[in-house]
Amino acid sequence: MIVGCPTEVKTREYRVGMIPAGVRTLVLHGHKVVVQAGAGLGSGIPDEQYRAAGAELVGSADEVWKRAEMIFKVKEPLPEEYGRMREGQILYTYLHLAAAPQLTHELVKRGVTGVAYETIELDDGRLPLLQPMSAVAGRMSIQVAATYLEKERGGKGILLGGVPGVRRGRVAIIGGGIVGQNAARMAIGLGALVNILDINPDTLAYVDDIYQGRVNTLYSDPVSIEESVSRADVVIGAVLVPGAKAPRLVTEAMIKKMEPGSVIVDVAVDQGGCIETCHPTTHDDPTFTVHGVIHYCVANMPGAVAHTSTFALNNATLAFGVKIADMGIHGAAAANPAIMRGVNTYQGKVTHRAVASAVGTDFVPFS
Repeated sequence: MIVGCPTEVKTREYRVGMIPAGVRTLVLHGHKVVVQAGAGLGSGIPDEQYRAAGAELVGSADEVWKRAEMIFKVKEPLPEEYGRMREGQILYTYLHLAAAPQLTHELVKRGVTGVAYETIELDDGRLPLLQPMSAVAGRMSIQVAATYLEKERGGKGILLGGVPGVRRGRVAIIGGGIVGQNAARMAIGLGALVNILDINPDTLAYVDDIYQGRVNTLYSDPVSIEESVSRADVVIGAVLVPGAKAPRLVTEAMIKKMEPGSVIVDVAVDQGGCIETCHPTTHDDPTFTVHGVIHYCVANMPGAVAHTSTFALNNATLAFGVKIADMGIHGAAAANPAIMRGVNTYQGKVTHRAVASAVGTDFVPFS
């Protein structure tokens, strides 16, 4: 199979869909790899390393898309890339289609096989390709929030860890999954007071056990969310329903009760966001203010730490990608149910139930 890796085009997206080790692995499996020149520079990977691993370097994204039967990417295609997609091509990337009806329509119209990193799901419910970026985004969320709490950034001037004799910052984390747990780890490390809310009692028990009382765990319901949000200096949106649009759990009325200069970081924004007042932003213009509360809603947060993110992502995506390249989408899906769950579009149909429901179209099982 001819496998292609173009340069990402999303604003300030410095990650790359394949590292040289991935190229070497695919070449050893008998595949040809075509990489756009300069694709890895944002992650600190020079073209020479791709050549040494066996890739062919080409000068344009058009050529990569034209030649490749399978595309390795990081982020969903943007409108400028739609015309490069073609029937039968396998697109292997984060898609987040529940929040992207236009992209869903384009994939369906063009007959693209869309395999979404975020819906490749193991039998135990774990999302192995989402996990590394969720860990990065969760850790970054506290780093970002602490910065925007500074008065010169418009924040209320709170140091999350406080100092002796002065209260510590209060952090409310909505969702106790990978994002939430990594956010909690960073917030605790800075000395903040942390509430983490989730609807799964087992998750709450796990968090309570590993942090030994350093986190206040709460069952997530409208009352506990409102109480936690209204008192918080920082709110982290960390809710995920695989493949589906994130539920809006934090309402505008709750935001109005927060003190001016508080900070919201909605990590769920690429799935539509779990906070009513949020909308996607970019690294060029990352924040906006509603009711005096600073909102940070960058949809590709891990792109800011591209070297770490690229290598962590490739560690997770490569094995599944090689299997698809080796066996084709039907063979790989038959051999591995997790890959089958990752197929969101195929031959002009939406093949993931949650995506179909979110974008208001028919669901047709992959076969």
